[in-house]
Amino acid sequence: MAVSKLRDGDYRPDGAGGFQQAAGAQEVLERVLFQLTAHRGAFPLLPTVGSRLYLLPRARASARQALAAAYTAEALGEEPDLTVTATEWDEETSRVTVYLDWQGETLEASVEV
Repeated sequence: MAVSKLRDGDYRPDGAGGFQQAAGAQEVLERVLFQLTAHRGAFPLLPTVGSRLYLLPRARASARQALAAAYTAEALGEEPDLTVTATEWDEETSRVTVYLDWQGETLEASVEV
C-alpha cells in the first residue's frame, strides 16, 4: 500500500493532477512522521493515531528525554516490522529525533515539537 507524500502538512502534487506516492522505506517514514506530528486523540474514531509529543514543552526539562522516548514508542507501537532503536530530545531546538529499524534498514525521523 502506497501512501501520499506530505510536505508541511499538505499533499505533494505530482504535476499531473494527482499526488506523489511513497513506497518502501519512504512510505514507512511518511507514516512515522504523520504519527509523530499528529496530536493523539485528535481523531475521535481513531484514538490511537498520533503521539503525545506536543505535551513535551509542558513537562519538566529533566523529564523530557524519558517522555519523548515513551511517547514515541506509544505512537509507533502498532507500525508493523518497525523497531524504535533510540530517541533523542534536543532541548535547544525542541526537536525529537527517532532512530528506527525497519526490515533491517536503519531509518531516522526528526520532528519539531
